[in-house]
Amino acid sequence: MVSITRASDLSLIGVNGGGWVSPVGTAAPASPLLQPAAPWAPLGGVSDDGLTYGFDEDAEDFTPWGQTSPWRTIVTKSVRTFGMTLWETSRTTVQSVMFRIPEAELEPDVGGITAFAETASPEPDRRAWWFLVMDGDNSRGFYVPQGEVSDRSDVSFKQDEQAGYEITVTAYPDDSGNTVYHSAKLPVTPAYTGS
Repeated sequence: MVSITRASDLSLIGVNGGGWVSPVGTAAPASPLLQPAAPWAPLGGVSDDGLTYGFDEDAEDFTPWGQTSPWRTIVTKSVRTFGMTLWETSRTTVQSVMFRIPEAELEPDVGGITAFAETASPEPDRRAWWFLVMDGDNSRGFYVPQGEVSDRSDVSFKQDEQAGYEITVTAYPDDSGNTVYHSAKLPVTPAYTGS
C-alpha cells in the first residue's frame, strides 16, 4: 500500500508580512527574522489580500517537421512582479512610492500643509525592495535590488471602504543578472523513508 507523505508545517500561509523600500544599492536585510534597519523604510499596513508574487513568462516552441510536440522550448520573456495594496496612504514613504516623488519633498510646511504636483512626464523611479511573508516560526523574504512601481490601480475614497494604493512592483536585473533574491526560515524536510 502506498503511504502519502504529508507535513503541514512544510506549508506556508501568509499570516502576516510587510514591505520596505530603500534606495537602489541598499544591501538586503541580513535575515528574514530581523527588522530591516535604515535606510529601509516601512510601507506600513497592507490590505488583508497580502502579497502577490507574480510570474509572467513567454516561451517559443520548436517543433520538428513531421512531429506534433516540440523538441525544444526557449523562454523569451521572464518577469517577476510583487503586488500589494498599501493602506497607510498618509505615510510619506507610501506617498513617495505611489507618486514617484522623493520623500523629502513631502515634508509639510510650517502650517502643516503638504503640497506636490504630478508630472505628465514621470522619470524612472527604481528602488530596492524587501518583502516578507511570515507564518509562525516560518518566514520567507524577497529582496529586489532594482524594482519599480510599474502599475497602479485606481483609488476609491468611499464611506464603506478603506482607501488604499494598489501597486505592482516589477523586478529588474541587477549587475549579476538577478531579479529576486530569496531567503527563508523554514522547517527541515524530513528524510524520505519509502523504497
